[in-house]
Amino acid sequence: MDDPELEQIRKQRLAQMQAQHGGTGDPNQGKAQEERMQAMEEAKNTILSQALSQDARARLRNKISEQELIQLLESLNQQMPKTASTVKFDRRRAALDSDDDL
Repeated sequence: MDDPELEQIRKQRLAQMQAQHGGTGDPNQGKAQEERMQAMEEAKNTILSQALSQDARARLRNKISEQELIQLLESLNQQMPKTASTVKFDRRRAALDSDDDL
């Protein structure tokens, strides 16, 4: 039952979990991690504010329901010409042949 490889894996996993949840016992490390996360969030918001308008940023934060997604896809489908929805797949060029699986 005393497998050294298993014990090493357990120690690594415990260290990962402690790092994720700030449970290392060092309060400074948890605070530093929180500050890094805050800085990353501020950087992300700065980049988004430069690249997107206020309306676009507002839409970016909203989650949509399944019904809203369906309506959006249907409206896109109506806007696209019917000829653009054809898909051609050449099996010989892609080298996908079910006979090769034998």
